[in-house]
Amino acid sequence: MGRPSPFGDEDRSDYAEVLDEVLASAEIQRLLERSGVGGGQLRLRALASVARTAPAAAAEYRAYATLRRELRARRPDSGPSPLSGPGSQERAGAGALAVLGVLTPILAAVAAATFLLLGYGLRLARGLGALSDTLVRVGWISLAIAAATSLISIVAFYRTAALQSAPGSPPGVDRSADLDRAREAWRTALRDKAVRPFLLQELAEARPAGAPGDGSRFTPPAYAGPALPVPLNPSGTPSPRLPSPPPEPASGGGPPRRGRP
Repeated sequence: MGRPSPFGDEDRSDYAEVLDEVLASAEIQRLLERSGVGGGQLRLRALASVARTAPAAAAEYRAYATLRRELRARRPDSGPSPLSGPGSQERAGAGALAVLGVLTPILAAVAAATFLLLGYGLRLARGLGALSDTLVRVGWISLAIAAATSLISIVAFYRTAALQSAPGSPPGVDRSADLDRAREAWRTALRDKAVRPFLLQELAEARPAGAPGDGSRFTPPAYAGPALPVPLNPSGTPSPRLPSPPPEPASGGGPPRRGRP
């Protein structure tokens, strides 16, 4: 059973892109033609060997994954807005509090203006004195509520803006550029340290028999016939071997002629 892939979905897509880039290089295409191995077959081998090739670029991948995780933790608003609906709130009641923080000062200011206008209008008309005093008093209370809630909303707004800013990073620094550089460094290491050496090794092992540098084939020596014993003279020295007489062509007119003794 193969080892599980160390990459997520987006990382596997990066691995596949790097693999296709290396497969399309002139060096690998030339070796594919010499070895006779199909590019699709070699690609499947490389995809199945991710767990074996990925550790060659493990240091660059850890740096890239750590920076990506930090940036996602610092930007919780990268998805839907906290006020987009009840199912996307960061915590229960956050959307209702935000709506109340915006509407309360407005409603309190409108109520204050209405009560003050009615109260002072009745005083000018010198009618319903008790009601006019009550309206004026309620109007000033509403105005105080509007001022207090406006101040609280402003403080909450600035506090939220401060929390949303990236902690520990100086202003004006684009951390997304660092993430892009880390991703490109990982892809470069993946191409040069992992994918390309793996493909070269696979193509070297798949080299056909008889290719240069392959010792699987050999040329057999020429057959010289069995070794016959050499006759010796009475003195013990080898006697010279007489040459065999050349064969005479066969004729249709009688037995072959024999030489004189």
